[in-house]
Amino acid sequence: MNKRKILIVDDHPIVRMGLAELIAPQTDLELCGEAEEVAEAFQQVRTLHPDLVVVDISLKDSHGIELIGQVKASCPEVKMLVWSMFDEKVFAERALRAGAMGYINKREAIEKVVEAIRQVLAGEMYLSPQMTNLFLRRVGGRGPLEEDPIRRLTDRELEIFEMIGKGTTTRQIARKLDISPNTVESHREKIKTKLEIKNAAELAQRAVQWVLENG
Repeated sequence: MNKRKILIVDDHPIVRMGLAELIAPQTDLELCGEAEEVAEAFQQVRTLHPDLVVVDISLKDSHGIELIGQVKASCPEVKMLVWSMFDEKVFAERALRAGAMGYINKREAIEKVVEAIRQVLAGEMYLSPQMTNLFLRRVGGRGPLEEDPIRRLTDRELEIFEMIGKGTTTRQIARKLDISPNTVESHREKIKTKLEIKNAAELAQRAVQWVLENG
């Protein structure tokens, strides 16, 4: 049997080690590489040709959604599964829209990750029963997804909101995202409007609370 190659992208070495140890004894899977940031991960996708990438939302240098989009555009045959602590009600739809085929929360039993990997490799979507039910309700016209103000943010606004919650300054955000400080400030104002936040102090408090709840 030809083993399917798995690439792990996560900025926590212990997390990568745990998943690698779980994959090692599987007769149908093998670990082909690890990465902790977008550029490194994308390079490994191009050189190692994995069958599937397991990627976290929060990475060392950027956002997992960015990597998903890059891989989808350049290597559409590579399947992607998100494994993250972040709330799936906020990120699952964004990840699927970017090109991922599944989303599993790190709070689930780690054995579930192998189940999700196999399901995605088989060409099937993988979501929690709760998230699947929410999607079906919306498609069936029986009500929208549970409303969460954070869902109003664009991917870039959510990325900046997360950085604010981690204590990153405007200038640091600008350098990291390769945009101007004025553009960051513009995004901050849009975030405040969408979340009905009055000032910078309230924005910082709200962002820190969100990161703590989802970190």
